[in-house]
Amino acid sequence: MFYNIEEVHDYCAKNGIKMIDFKMIDLNGRWRHLTIPVERFTKETLSNGIGFDGSNYGFAPVEKSDMVFIPDLQTAFSDPFVEVPTLSMIGDVFVTGETPKRFEQDPRAIANKAEEFMKAEGVADEMRIGPEFEFYVFDHISYEVKANSISMSIDAEQAEWNNGRRENNLGFKVPPKGGYHIIPPMDILYDLRSKMCMLLEERGVKVKYHHHEVGGPGQLEIEVESGPMTRLADNTMLIKYIVKNTAFSYGKSATFMPKPILGEAGSGMHVHIQLFKDGVPVFYDAKGYSGLSSTALFFIGGLLRHAPALCALTNPSTNSYKRLVPGYEAPVSICYATSNRSAVIRIPDYAKTPDQKRFEIRNPDATCNPYYAYSAILMAGLDGIRNKIDPVKEGFGPYDVNLYSLPKQEQSKIKPLPKTLDEALLALESDYEFLLEGNVFSKRLLEIWVERKRKELAGYSAIPHPAEFSLYYDL
Repeated sequence: MFYNIEEVHDYCAKNGIKMIDFKMIDLNGRWRHLTIPVERFTKETLSNGIGFDGSNYGFAPVEKSDMVFIPDLQTAFSDPFVEVPTLSMIGDVFVTGETPKRFEQDPRAIANKAEEFMKAEGVADEMRIGPEFEFYVFDHISYEVKANSISMSIDAEQAEWNNGRRENNLGFKVPPKGGYHIIPPMDILYDLRSKMCMLLEERGVKVKYHHHEVGGPGQLEIEVESGPMTRLADNTMLIKYIVKNTAFSYGKSATFMPKPILGEAGSGMHVHIQLFKDGVPVFYDAKGYSGLSSTALFFIGGLLRHAPALCALTNPSTNSYKRLVPGYEAPVSICYATSNRSAVIRIPDYAKTPDQKRFEIRNPDATCNPYYAYSAILMAGLDGIRNKIDPVKEGFGPYDVNLYSLPKQEQSKIKPLPKTLDEALLALESDYEFLLEGNVFSKRLLEIWVERKRKELAGYSAIPHPAEFSLYYDL
């Protein structure tokens, strides 16, 4: 972490750094980058920034598309995947003018404003989050969408479907949905995960643990220690970058796609949440339900009331809703409970001390733009606190039972999460005022988001699906 340009140049000189790379996040949640020689990195860069065309990032400014990014020195990290020694850092987006001003649609700006709004509300001065990262690692992936050919092909060496392979087969394949905490030799990706975690630790991302997940064909998980919201959003981008590029360097392909394989566990990004004020946990009350304070329960109430709208930002892909189905430990019902993985909000029963007391929201996945998603989660929770939204009175539980085993009549009493991206977008269009509080999100940004997602939906819906041929070709 650097605090001035002199520290940066001193580090570069000592470590042979030749290039400075800047990473900016676009509207959808992908990093883009631009690089300059280290000699061109000056104080002027930090004051005036570097110009770029914001329209190519998906942004739509009212004024014009000419923008600048100004690097945040405290996000700097050495890039382990490039041949020329490179120091990389995240850039904040500004609109040009006599005095550059922060661009309101910039994802990091949204996160900064959400944290400032939280402080202004007086409830807490810090939201700490701890995301869990689930992903698949494949040995082969190919796909195409053409007029005469629509196909997808995946292979993973350890997958059960390779049991009968005649060559280079030593057995030890993983059964479908049988991968949870397996050990070598079935867990052939242990060294790869460890390498990913070492690279993260070296770059300041504290790893809680890593393990093989449920999905037999190479589903993995890395869970990181919790931290302040914006920093964890930065780390989310870095984690995805490290995971994908480490896998690629091993001749493999990593994906955070929520549901890449039919019949296997999907990949989510559960987010553990805590609030603190002056270093004191806000969510703990020994006498409250599951050790939670009334503030924590109001926060949960806000999350659950706004859950359908949140899905448009926390689960923004068509593929997201192929994961949110019964039977795969993915939530489908808008409710809360202790130690229950079938609920949207799960309170870990093992987290009992004041500093540990927390809950997790289980529906998000890593196709989201983490700055928008985490900020929206915070805004929904703050709305619950301000309006004292009681999850019990709202009918959200607690449901300390397996929701999938409830009689259908009882299940029908619990509101479901959206079943499609279209449903989530409709929910956001009718429930977005809580995001506008404190000018955190702008209405224009939400309109752009919905417009782009509807365009994705329209394109997706027009594509014939291979399964339709098996259903209808002979009719």
